[in-house]
Amino acid sequence: MPSKRLSVVVTRRLPEVVETRLTELFNAKLRADDTPMTRGELIDAVQEADVLVPTLTDRIDAGLIGQAGERLKLIANFGAGFDHIDVSTARSRGILVSNTPGVVTEDTADMVMALMLGVTRRIQEGLTVMQGGDWAGWAPTALLGQRLGGRRLGILGMGRIGQAVARRAAAFGMQVHYHNRHRLRPETEEALEATYWESLDQMVARMDMISVNCPSTPSTYHLLNARRLQLMKPSAVIVNTSRGEVIDENALTRMLKAGQLAGAGLDVYEHGIQGNPELRNMPNVMMLPHMGSATEEGRIEMGEKVIINIKTFDDGHRPPDQVVPAML
Repeated sequence: MPSKRLSVVVTRRLPEVVETRLTELFNAKLRADDTPMTRGELIDAVQEADVLVPTLTDRIDAGLIGQAGERLKLIANFGAGFDHIDVSTARSRGILVSNTPGVVTEDTADMVMALMLGVTRRIQEGLTVMQGGDWAGWAPTALLGQRLGGRRLGILGMGRIGQAVARRAAAFGMQVHYHNRHRLRPETEEALEATYWESLDQMVARMDMISVNCPSTPSTYHLLNARRLQLMKPSAVIVNTSRGEVIDENALTRMLKAGQLAGAGLDVYEHGIQGNPELRNMPNVMMLPHMGSATEEGRIEMGEKVIINIKTFDDGHRPPDQVVPAML
């Protein structure tokens, strides 16, 4: 007789090809629509499943994990980040946690460059003029922006995505600088033509642009606080495709309103989907709805990693993308 298939609960709609494969391999319970699960639905899910497949919109905290049934043995996250999951509590309950690192690297780095260009070349302002039917024709001084070439870019967080941003920035003729918890190996630093700053304060004070590419951890919460933001040049631009909590969003808003920063490109926000409403009315701020990794290819590759993690676990082995204490 065939062995009993794992019960897998998926909290959000995934690409159809991913859902189909999950159904072929496991006893998969799929979401009928793309709305987030309620707290009650999440409680039901952790009580009935062998494997939970959440996304970043699901808060898998200690209280939820505490209500998990004995069957739950793996939380196979659909996404590279795992700050929405209480990994320590899961481990104490004997529940493994896996994620999907690496597959969103290039897509997110592309979006960093898009935001840099969008803000410095005033693309949003140009779109507003055209969509409002207000264009009176070409003029030598109309909507003048700034070129990226020759500008100093400071990358905060030089992991996979930070390095992908560095390679793209170099191709645009930018000078790459970075601050990271650990300095890169000399050969990597040389290949990226990147200058390391041990002091984040000293780096931000000298950069024309800052790209935030570090994870959300207790040590990175408000890493760019009001004091550090004040160190930046008034002509500087900040881009964030990482986690909103890294920047003190209220302080950023105040500085942009006061003309103490030239602009911002934001794909993530400190308070979830809200974002400071004052930012929406600023012509020098480009706001996107967390689109950094939103490509068909990227989402399918994320799903494939989820499937591999579950299948490897089902075969009695450690998931290749298991989240371990050293990553916390």
